[in-house]
Amino acid sequence: MGHLRMMGAVQPFISGAISKTINMPNSATVEDIMDAYMAAWRLGLKAVAIYRDGCKRTQPLNTSRTTSKASVAEFRPVRRKLPNDCQSIRHKFDIAGHEGYIHVGLYEDGTPGEIFIKIAKEGSTVSGLMDTIGILTSMALQYGVPLEVLVDKFSHVRFEPSGFTKNPDIPFAKSLIDYIFRFLGSRFLSPEQRSQMGIVITPSEGAAAEGGQLAAGGGATTNVATLGFSPQADAPSCHDCGAIMVRNGSCYKCLNCGATSGCS
Repeated sequence: MGHLRMMGAVQPFISGAISKTINMPNSATVEDIMDAYMAAWRLGLKAVAIYRDGCKRTQPLNTSRTTSKASVAEFRPVRRKLPNDCQSIRHKFDIAGHEGYIHVGLYEDGTPGEIFIKIAKEGSTVSGLMDTIGILTSMALQYGVPLEVLVDKFSHVRFEPSGFTKNPDIPFAKSLIDYIFRFLGSRFLSPEQRSQMGIVITPSEGAAAEGGQLAAGGGATTNVATLGFSPQADAPSCHDCGAIMVRNGSCYKCLNCGATSGCS
C-alpha cells in the first residue's frame, strides 16, 4: 500500500500513467490483489502493474531463501568396556610346533569382549603382531562390530607358520590368524553361522551315541546326510591335481586323484 499511496500523490501532476511495478509476496492471495487494484482506482491511478513473487520460472531478482532442514540425529559408537572382574576362557593351541595361548574375556551374557594372544618361544616381531591383532579385535568387539564379521574376514588367511594342530575342530590351520578366528567362531557363533563360514565342529562321542538309532535288525542306521562330503572352506588344495580336498579323519584326502595330505 505504501507504493500505491506514493503513486497516488504524484499522479495529479503527471498526464500519463506511472510505470511502477507493485511487488507482492508469494503468499499474496486473489483477495489481496483485488484489494490492491481497488485501492489504486480510489487513489486515481491510471495504471498499476502487480507482480507476485514466484509466479514465473525466472525473474530478474531473487532473494535468498532459507530452507529449514530437518535435524538429523548423529549416532556415535559407544565403547562397551568389560568390568574389572569378569569371566574368561583360556585356550592353548599348537600349530606345527608353534605353541600359543588365547585368553578371551567375556561379558555378563557370555559374549567375547576382549582377546589376548600370547605366542611362546617367538621373537618380538611375531609377539608384537599378535598383541596388535588382540588389541584391534578387542576394540572392534567393544565398539559393536559383530563377531561373525571378523571371523568371516580373517578366517582362512594363509601365511606361515601353518600346519596341523591338536584341535579336532581345526585340524589344519593356514596361519595363526586363521586358527585364532576360526577358534572364536567355533566357540561363540551359532551352528548356522559356522556352517556358512565352513567351520565344522566335530561331534562328541556322547552326541554321536545319542543321535544313533538302532534298526529293527539290530544294526545302527546312519543319517544319509553324514554319508556325503560337505564342502569345507578350510580344506587345502591337492598338491597333485589342484582339486579341493576333503577331511579324512585328522588329515585330508583328494576325491579326484586319491592323494592324501600325509595319512595313508
